[in-house]
Amino acid sequence: MLQILLVHMGGPFWAKKDAGAWTIPKGEFNPDQDPLLTALREFEEETGTKLSTEGKNLIQLTTIKQKGGKIVHSWAVEGNLDAANIKSNTFEMEWPPKSGKKQEFPEVDKAGWFGIEEAKKKMLASQIPIVEELVRKLEIGDAKKDSGVDSKKRLAQQEEHIVEKKKRKG
Repeated sequence: MLQILLVHMGGPFWAKKDAGAWTIPKGEFNPDQDPLLTALREFEEETGTKLSTEGKNLIQLTTIKQKGGKIVHSWAVEGNLDAANIKSNTFEMEWPPKSGKKQEFPEVDKAGWFGIEEAKKKMLASQIPIVEELVRKLEIGDAKKDSGVDSKKRLAQQEEHIVEKKKRKG
């Protein structure tokens, strides 16, 4: 049975919300950053788990625009993360509002594996097309993989590019 890993957004605004408060692990990146490398980094920051792509088939999914304007690039990969033991990075904000007090909150406060229909009820509505596309690709066997030699070569090239940029700056 296909299950989708979702993370629940942290912080006081989302604390008592369930429906529409879950998301795929994601984050923002600059134009000079590679979306795949950013996705891997964000996955680690939000779950505390480094996702190894070694021997994995990454399925690239259509880029979407969320209601708030964030552009989301996504990939699917088969895995088995212990959702009960995630460790997220944190953010700081004034809480309670207008109190002048800063508090730190996890960016993600929990994770869970959900069947397709339950995932679609819990996740941000703007991300549902990502799950629907994954299901379609898997059903018709058209899950074009961003994997193997091409993916490894691309990741190696991006890592070399980052090292070269750091050398030039230093």
